[in-house]
Amino acid sequence: MTLTEKILARASGRTHVAPGDNIWVNADVLLTHDVCGPGTIGVFKREFGQAAKVWAKDRIVIIPDHYIFTADSMSNRNVDILREFSREQGLPYFYDVIDDPNGAWQFDAAQGQFKKQYGKNFAGVCHTAMAERGHVRPGEILFGTDSHTCMGGAFNMFATGIGNTDAGFVMGTGKLLVKVPETMRFYLEGALAPGVMAKDVILHVIGMIGFDGATYRAMQYEGPGVASLTIDDRMTIANMAIEAGAKNGIFPADKITFDYVDARIAANGTRKGYTPTEIDADQKFVYDAKVDLSALEPTVAMHPNPGNRALAKELGNVELDRAYVGSCTGGKLSDFLAFAEIVQGHTVKIDTFGVPATPHVVDELKATQWDGKSVWTILEDAGVQMTENASCAACLGGPVDTFGRMNKPLKCISATNRNFPGRMGHKDSQVFLASPYTVAASALTGRITDPREYLAVAA
Repeated sequence: MTLTEKILARASGRTHVAPGDNIWVNADVLLTHDVCGPGTIGVFKREFGQAAKVWAKDRIVIIPDHYIFTADSMSNRNVDILREFSREQGLPYFYDVIDDPNGAWQFDAAQGQFKKQYGKNFAGVCHTAMAERGHVRPGEILFGTDSHTCMGGAFNMFATGIGNTDAGFVMGTGKLLVKVPETMRFYLEGALAPGVMAKDVILHVIGMIGFDGATYRAMQYEGPGVASLTIDDRMTIANMAIEAGAKNGIFPADKITFDYVDARIAANGTRKGYTPTEIDADQKFVYDAKVDLSALEPTVAMHPNPGNRALAKELGNVELDRAYVGSCTGGKLSDFLAFAEIVQGHTVKIDTFGVPATPHVVDELKATQWDGKSVWTILEDAGVQMTENASCAACLGGPVDTFGRMNKPLKCISATNRNFPGRMGHKDSQVFLASPYTVAASALTGRITDPREYLAVAA
C-alpha cells in the first residue's frame, strides 16, 4: 500500500484498503478557524443538540487567522463565536486573538496594521501554527476546514480539507467516511541549486500535471531528494497539493521529521507518541514521475491559475505593481530569510508587503541579527511594509481594509499559494506565484526577475 493507503487502513481498523474503497476512519485531530468555525459549530449544534459535547476536547484545535485584523464587525464577531464555544466546551487548544476569555475582539483601526494587536496565546496562520504548536504527528489523520490543511502531509500525515458539514460530524463523532484516493508518486532526486526553492518544486510539479491533474488523488513524494529538503521545504510542497486538485500530499517520515515533531511536542506539552508509516516495496501508483531537483530553475505560476507555469528568466517583460511575501506557504521564517537575503542593502521599486505566518516568525525576524541589524530592520530599510499582525491577510483577499489587499486592478508577484482571479482582492487583478527569492528580486526591479541575478552579485 502507499503511504496514504496505510494511514487510512490503520485509521479504519483494516489491514488493507485500495483506491475507491469507502471507509469510516477515526480522526486524530480536527482543525477549524474563524471563517468556517462558526458554520461548523452551527452544524454540530443543529445535529447533536445545543448541549452536546464534542467527541474529544484535546483533539480539536481552533485558530482564528483569516479575517482577523480588520474593522469589519462581522469578521470580529466570528472570533467571539469561537471563544464562546471553546469556553462552553472547555477546549484547551483555542488560540485566541485576545487574552481575556470573557472578552470581545475588536480590531483597532486607529492603531493601524503595523504594530501587533494580539495577546500572548495568538498563534497566527493555522497550518503553520499547527506544526509550530505541536499538533502534527506522523501516521495520523488531520481534518481541517481549509483546503490547505494538506500542508500537514509534510509530517507523514493524511491531512486534508473538509467542509463545515463534515467537520460538524467529526466534531461530534470523531469519525468520517472517506473514499481512498489513488496515489501519484513524485520521485525526487538530487538537491536544489542556489536560487531555487521548494516553491519552485511544487510550481514545476503542478505545471507538469495541470491545476486539476491530481483531482481527488494523493501526491506522494519520496526518493533520495527528500533528504535534502527541510521541514519548511516539505511544508511548502505539501501545502499546494490542493492547487493541483489533490486530496492530500504526503512525505515519508525521517529523522528531520521526528526531530521537529518531538521538539514541538515537548515545547508545547501536546500529546506524545505517534506511529509513522513507512514506504512499502509493492506500492501501486496511478501516475509515477521522477523530478530531478538539481535541474529545476526559478519558476513562476502566471495568471490565472497555479498550473500556468513559466521560468522566471523568460518573464522579464512582465511589469509589476506589487510584491507580497507571507501566508502559510510563504510566511515561514526561512521564507523571510530568503527574501531578506536578496533585498539586503537594496530598496524595493514597487509596493511590497510582508506578513509573517506566526508571532514566532515575527519574534525570530527581530531577534536574528545580520551585520549588527535585525532581519526585520533590514526588510524595513529595504522599503518592505512589514506587519507584526501575523495572519492570512491578503492571501485570500478579505475585507477591503485587509493589509496588502489589492483593491484595484494590479499585477502582483506573491509567495502565496493561489492565483485564481479575485484571490487577493480585486477580480481584475493578476497574481503571479513565485518563491520568496523570486518575489524579492522582482520587488527590486518592478518586473518578474530571476533571483539568481542578485545571488550572483552577492556571491
